[in-house]
Amino acid sequence: MENKLTPFVFANRVPQAAPMGAAQAVNRTDSIPLSYGSPISDSFPYEELQLAASEAIVTQGHASLQYAGADGPAVVRKWIAERSALRGIVTTPEAVLVTYGSGQAIDFACRAILEPGDSVWVESPTFFGALNTFRSSEAVLSAFPIDAEGLRVDLVEEALEAAVRTGKPLPKLLYCIPNYHNPGGVSLSAARRKRLAELAQSYNFFILEDDAYSELNFGDEYLPAIYAYAPQRTIYLGTFSKTIAPGLRVGWAIASPETIGKLGSFFHGSRASVFTQQIIGNLLRNFSLEAHIEQLINRYRQQRDSLLAALEKHLGALVDYTVPEGGFFVWLRFREEVDTGVLVRYAAERGVSFIDGRQFYLSPDEGAREARLSFSYCEEDALEIGVARLAEAYRIYLAERSGVSPA
Repeated sequence: MENKLTPFVFANRVPQAAPMGAAQAVNRTDSIPLSYGSPISDSFPYEELQLAASEAIVTQGHASLQYAGADGPAVVRKWIAERSALRGIVTTPEAVLVTYGSGQAIDFACRAILEPGDSVWVESPTFFGALNTFRSSEAVLSAFPIDAEGLRVDLVEEALEAAVRTGKPLPKLLYCIPNYHNPGGVSLSAARRKRLAELAQSYNFFILEDDAYSELNFGDEYLPAIYAYAPQRTIYLGTFSKTIAPGLRVGWAIASPETIGKLGSFFHGSRASVFTQQIIGNLLRNFSLEAHIEQLINRYRQQRDSLLAALEKHLGALVDYTVPEGGFFVWLRFREEVDTGVLVRYAAERGVSFIDGRQFYLSPDEGAREARLSFSYCEEDALEIGVARLAEAYRIYLAERSGVSPA
């Protein structure tokens, strides 16, 4: 006799859609992944990491492989605290919480701050991974647009004033990507950073400042972190994923001692891999990460310029786009009405992938003309070919939509 199970009801916080893993990989072996928001693989310091890992096992293994680890975590926290001074952050190693990537820090912040039904305000568009985490926290989400200077802080201020006036809920958390926005490519102006920090203090909400790309600065100016203006109401997030290697899964949060204590409580005793931190600690002692970052900046600047040149050549007056001063991404907008959620399939058939704009918005009615292209993962010649394939896919899409055979 067949034993039939009663359908099981999982928690509402489980995402309804599967997460986009490595950002929409495609099946063709010759596909060019303009969708991958990842560092280029041959930029990783392989030899130096091999030496650092060997040292962590051969000479430090008796401690680094234990629960508490050796001195690596202390070295890493000290480096993060000192390096953060570049962003105007005055902190100590004790105020640094190392996590399994900055994604875990976002999750911990949600657990520490939010109850189901609390309000979270985000940028529009914003990073889809963070949106999934906020949805899993059963938060009520509201979105505010970005422009060439980042988040429209004036609209945030108007909404805060209106909420007080009408008795509507104020946000508990506001999520912001201030430098080389994912996906928008823009940076939040210094004046807006300061004003946003003032609003967080006046209206008593936390800013979750996701600063994954700040080291990859193609210009000469480092703007202060939002944290520098409101350290008691900001949780600052960073990562080694863009500068050393994402597979290490090491990120961090900086916050006030009270807040760091709350976030750290979710480790339940065991911390983020002390062995991996030992490897990074050894690397930081014996390798010039600053010189390595300078090489990355030069390379990614060239790759950005190659992508922009290809866009001008193959799509020209058909699109508008940002010119990012750092990071990984170009945010593209087609001038003619188009659905990039459909175009992404045409592109995949022709051997190129990108992320369609709807993935970055709260509302499914937004982002249909937009697309995120990454210049970080592909070599310069591949970027040229990828954009040419995208332009071909776009022409075929338009022709088939209008019922005309493509030329």
